[in-house]
Amino acid sequence: MAVEEQRAGSRVSRPENRLVRRGFTDPARAVRLLEGPGLEGLADDPVLLDALGATADPDLALLGLSRLLEAADAADRHALRDTLTTSKPLRDRLLGVLGVSTALGDHLARHPHDWHVLVTFELRDMHPGPEDFRRSLAEGVRDDTLGPANALRVAYRRCLLAIAARDLTGTTDLAQTAAELADLAGATLQTALDLAAEQDPEAAAACRLAVIGMGKCGGRELNYVSDVDVVFVAEPREGVDEHEALKAATRLAAALTRLCADTTGEGTIWPVDANLRPEGRNGPLVRTLASHLAYYQRWAKTWEFQALLKARPVAGDAELGAAYVAALAPMVWQAAARENFVADVQQMRRRVIDSIPATELDRQLKLGPGGLRDVEFSVQLLQLVHGRTDPALRSGNTLEALAALSRGGYVGRADAASLDAAYRFLRSLEHRIQLYRLRRTHLMPTGAEDLRRLARSLAALINDDTRADPVAALQREWKRHAMEVRRLHEKLFYRPLLDAVAELPPGATGLSPEAARARLEALGYADPAAALRHLSALASGVSRKAAIQRTLLPVLLGWFAESADPDAGLLNFRQVSDALGRTPWYLRLLRDESAAAEQLARVLSAGWLAPDLLLRAPEAVAMLGDPHGLEPRGRAALQSEILAAVGRAGSTHAAVAAARSVRRRELFRTAAADVLGRLGEDPAEALDTAGEALTALNAATLGGALRACVAGWEAEHGDLPTRIAVIAMGRFGGHELGYGSDADVLFVHEPLLGSLEEAAARAAQAVCHELRAQLGAPSTEPPLLVDADLRPEGRSGPLVRTLASYAAYYRRWSHAWESQALLRAEPVAGDEELGARFRQLIDPLRYPGGGVPERDLVEIRRIKARIEAERLPRGADPTTHTKIGRGGLADVEWTVQLLQLRHGYELPALRTTRTRAALAAAAEAGLVEPEDAEVLDTAWVLASRVRAAVMLVRGRPGDSFPGEARELAGVARYLGYGSGHSGELLDDYRRTTRRARAVVDRLFYGAD
Repeated sequence: MAVEEQRAGSRVSRPENRLVRRGFTDPARAVRLLEGPGLEGLADDPVLLDALGATADPDLALLGLSRLLEAADAADRHALRDTLTTSKPLRDRLLGVLGVSTALGDHLARHPHDWHVLVTFELRDMHPGPEDFRRSLAEGVRDDTLGPANALRVAYRRCLLAIAARDLTGTTDLAQTAAELADLAGATLQTALDLAAEQDPEAAAACRLAVIGMGKCGGRELNYVSDVDVVFVAEPREGVDEHEALKAATRLAAALTRLCADTTGEGTIWPVDANLRPEGRNGPLVRTLASHLAYYQRWAKTWEFQALLKARPVAGDAELGAAYVAALAPMVWQAAARENFVADVQQMRRRVIDSIPATELDRQLKLGPGGLRDVEFSVQLLQLVHGRTDPALRSGNTLEALAALSRGGYVGRADAASLDAAYRFLRSLEHRIQLYRLRRTHLMPTGAEDLRRLARSLAALINDDTRADPVAALQREWKRHAMEVRRLHEKLFYRPLLDAVAELPPGATGLSPEAARARLEALGYADPAAALRHLSALASGVSRKAAIQRTLLPVLLGWFAESADPDAGLLNFRQVSDALGRTPWYLRLLRDESAAAEQLARVLSAGWLAPDLLLRAPEAVAMLGDPHGLEPRGRAALQSEILAAVGRAGSTHAAVAAARSVRRRELFRTAAADVLGRLGEDPAEALDTAGEALTALNAATLGGALRACVAGWEAEHGDLPTRIAVIAMGRFGGHELGYGSDADVLFVHEPLLGSLEEAAARAAQAVCHELRAQLGAPSTEPPLLVDADLRPEGRSGPLVRTLASYAAYYRRWSHAWESQALLRAEPVAGDEELGARFRQLIDPLRYPGGGVPERDLVEIRRIKARIEAERLPRGADPTTHTKIGRGGLADVEWTVQLLQLRHGYELPALRTTRTRAALAAAAEAGLVEPEDAEVLDTAWVLASRVRAAVMLVRGRPGDSFPGEARELAGVARYLGYGSGHSGELLDDYRRTTRRARAVVDRLFYGAD
């Protein structure tokens, strides 16, 4: 009893309040219905009201009940009222249906006597089979008042009503409901075929016709509303010409289709779809068994064999149907041996996703990512690959096949249980959506009423409390299952063993030398003999390591072959495995983490930089097994780790070596993430992320090395008499470092109070020289070359100056190019307060109050023209040189820097060391047209990405495209161009930079 009723004692609340508490959303209308025809005297019946309140939509259930009682004759109305108040099972079934399906409510309003089927089926078999449905349909079509076609449709919906009632009250589960719907479809097809034969007895006498169920009908997992996929196969009866028999069979098949799909009278049962037949809609509707076999032997595509996996005789000549399935089954279970089978199936799934309209992608229960099709494709692919040698997997039913895959060890038990639960939930959700109007749809509704009805009808399946907010609970459960399906789909669908098993002969457990050589040649390995030696070293023997390698090698070879240099990938894999092969975690990583194995293959075959970094310390491969292992680390975290490592070291050399070791590992993290496309979906975003990561890494390394060198000096000489700051310059200061960039810096120091300036200068000089030497010294770790040539007087000037010395130099001797260079100056290491004061010192130089004097403007343009004429390497193509070639990095950067020099004083947004940010600010301020800014930005990003690709592929820096074909192909692959499209990359680069140069000529040189 509600609180207010308890306080009021015997006072009874208004009827509307009682209805609201029971879940009615329109209590005023509910009161009117309860007082209307048919429901007299039931308005205060708490049993009925509670039963209505327990339905998915009490308002809809009450409306349907009112219409049913109003339409029933007096005897039926009395019987129904009596049953409603005395029989809970009948009441729950009837109101359960009426609260979910307005379409079945409409059917009962048109055919009120059909409510008796809810009692009839209870007294019969709780789980009717095909024969039960055939008897019910056969009895229904004898109703002369409707005509055979309409009588069939009424009888079909009568059976559908009974199935829905059992489903909605939990008498049957999802699998049994789907099987009953498929059995009902088969019975309907048989009844329609019988009617067609009665209407055309000559055709029936001329042929034997079998109807083969395909898709969900064939798999006994049909929806409430779905096209029923079929294939027709026929044979002439004795003494009948084959051509005439096929014509007769075609008439019967067409008549069957019309009977089921006709929209007149009682409406469509469902469309009969025969487009899965050979040649699709362009092929004959009916073929003989021999014609079917000939087509599948010669012409069928991979997807057609996948479709045949669910083929099952459902109507017509049972013997002929069984012969059809028996004849085609061997082809189905050898389809996985076809060339590119796995790739074809995967590509077909991708095409399905790509075909979904963008507005529907997030609402698609069937076709969208994490939807039903992901489960079905995963299961079917595993079946087809492993079912060649394991007959236990050859079921056309998704849930049965998934259970068999789990029992056979092809899918882990936990993964199978998750997929099973997700599939049942998603299919149940799809069923409830379709039941509402009996319309074919797989889209999640958006209306609040629809979502509330769905949530209440699925409350038993939602792993959440639905009482407070049923819609939110439904949304959470749906998203949870969809995410789990997507995760498992990616894990299973791209499982490393699939290609291997698919392309090895049945029973094979490894690669013979002959098979390996043939496959290596087919996959495009340039040196099959060397590759075969690597394979022999990896796979020979009886060790656990060799067994795992033999399992993985076939698919690894495929992954390597998708790269521009598969030979390098295989060689690198052998070297990593030789280093880590006896390490248990490495073997587990390869065996159990398919994503990690694939990522390792991609990294090892993408070029030389990342593998070289990995081979220096192979344990870094563990990053690939960590879901967050390739995420860039921030500067604070890197600096903390490096300083801690430096603090533990016993000497300057050991301390800097520790810092360089961390840098090498983090370089691999960034390079691997870049190769795998993990730094950002947008190329410009990925480039910026890489630049930030490399800048943070070099800054932290410099900071750690400076700490180590200071500590070393102090261990020998006592306290350092000065403070030192490191100022990043060039691409370092701009946070735009590439993998092969030097660290351009300035060193500034300031003697401590009471220290002699000369002694402080000698100490600072010694520390900075030691820092450069230690970071650039030959080692197993990659060097960090510290370039201080941008300092005053260049190489002729002192390596370190005091702040006052910098001020004096810039006041008297500074050139225009030095002010330009200071635009990218940023403190990155050492004394922070000193670095901040250096920034204050140079701001008036790089952002001059009066803009750029004309003489300086002329000088900057002259220097730029001289660089273009004199610095381009001999033989280099100026149209493809990324640094100083036409429309390259220098063109864009000098143009942007000129704008900063001229307008940085009055526009604070231009005061940034980053090229792209300054260009965007210039466009925002109207200094550059948006179209021109976009052209310059695109060219700068492309040139920077080419430089990154060259370093990743070749393992050494370069400003031009590689001349060697494989290296150029690797660069093209990194930039998103497919195999054989390197020429397109060069054309696109020249086109992009040509447009950029035209903008530079106007903005920088002032050309008309």
